[in-house]
Amino acid sequence: MNVEKRPAFEPPAALAAPVAPPPSMRRPAATAMGALLVVLRVIAGVVWLLALAFQWNGILERDLGLGVDDVEERAASDAVLAVVLVVGGVVLAIDLALAVLVYLGSNAARLAVMIFATLSITVAAVDYFGGGADITVRTTLVTLALDILVLLALSSRAARAYARRPRPARRRRVS
Repeated sequence: MNVEKRPAFEPPAALAAPVAPPPSMRRPAATAMGALLVVLRVIAGVVWLLALAFQWNGILERDLGLGVDDVEERAASDAVLAVVLVVGGVVLAIDLALAVLVYLGSNAARLAVMIFATLSITVAAVDYFGGGADITVRTTLVTLALDILVLLALSSRAARAYARRPRPARRRRVS
């Protein structure tokens, strides 16, 4: 059995060379794992939104110093919560759709997920190093870890080759 090992260091020219996998290439584990990690990130987002909804009044009082005694203030705070939940739900639905597309081998979806993960990691890093927030299990540790794992999985050579593989031509129906 002749197994060719990859060298520990590959020249940049070899990494930039286009890889032409066959159209019938099997889905690599990195692509499946990347899609699964995006789904886990969506689940973490749903849990975060639910926790926000259940703790909303406490957050207003404790963190923002707002009381919601007045009926108008209560309606305004409920409207803000509704907007946050709807926007968060839409973002999570888009993320879930991207996970399915990544699993099916879409390169555009793979790139979009990687860009979103990079932005999320950057925002968490800027917030942390700016002294704004700690990274703990209760705040951003889980989503940050998932974003890093998504980047590692979807930036692999196998995931890139699978997403860039040539698609077989579809037959046209003649009516």
